[in-house]
Amino acid sequence: MGLLFIMGVVLLASVSYGQEKDAEESEPLFPVRQNGKHGYIDRTGKIVIEPQFDSAWSFREGLGAVKIDGKWGYIDRTGKIVIKPQFDNAYPFSAGLAGVMIGGKWGFVDKTGKIIIEPQFDWAFDFSEGLAGAKIGDKWGYIDKTAKIVIEPQFDRAQVFSEGLAPVEIDGEWGFIDKTGKMIISPQFDLAWWFSEGLAPAKIGGKWGYIDKTGEYAINPQFDYAHHLSEGLAAVQIGTTFDERGRFVGRNWGFIDKTGRYVINPQFDWAGRFFKGVAGVKIGAKWGWIDKTGKYIWEPTE
Repeated sequence: MGLLFIMGVVLLASVSYGQEKDAEESEPLFPVRQNGKHGYIDRTGKIVIEPQFDSAWSFREGLGAVKIDGKWGYIDRTGKIVIKPQFDNAYPFSAGLAGVMIGGKWGFVDKTGKIIIEPQFDWAFDFSEGLAGAKIGDKWGYIDKTAKIVIEPQFDRAQVFSEGLAPVEIDGEWGFIDKTGKMIISPQFDLAWWFSEGLAPAKIGGKWGYIDKTGEYAINPQFDYAHHLSEGLAAVQIGTTFDERGRFVGRNWGFIDKTGRYVINPQFDWAGRFFKGVAGVKIGAKWGWIDKTGKYIWEPTE
């Protein structure tokens, strides 16, 4: 089968809402790379779509974004191209639409490839709870599916709505707004991610913890990095270690539950979020998949 390594599919930037939001995906497919080409495996580790693409995103809503000869398009779960590669960049589908870039501007297409919102934004990310973040000039606001601006661009950075709130940055501090644009949790954090399962990772004083919707810490700041809760668990990092060449080393990623208790002890160089009982982890330069007991279902490989 050759050498495979699992790519980091859990993106922590505001452009990605994550696979776990896609309840329709009953049997997920995960991107892998073999001999410089990307394909997909199922959660047993079986190759479902042979590696053949230059790059690939995880499947969402039945389609996967893939890159062929410098352009992005979309395939179905059989590997058939359903939207021909034509975009300079493309994101996974969410709420029936996908963000695509044409000529340096972002718009949205539907699952037939029809442009629903003309490319006009300097950046845009997933629709979630009816709104999508859109950047105009150097400020972020939110649009609806007609491209109408619902929350005026005013934020330095912004993320997706989840559980009715979205993290936004103003003058270097992060808080949370509701879908009217009202500030619900005042800007006070160094960085924050969106809510999941009632809690949101939030950084203050150089450490990450988890806040509730009042803005109070439910799990005190103590981690050097923290991902969202997913399926009751969250990947967290304790301590950072670098070798003499400045490269990160040290197996200090593990998983906690909603009380902050370790369920899978720190042992990985990086860890992602659980989806359908599977999470991507990294040991050295090798990627693998584990189940919720910490057992490998796919041993780390290059």
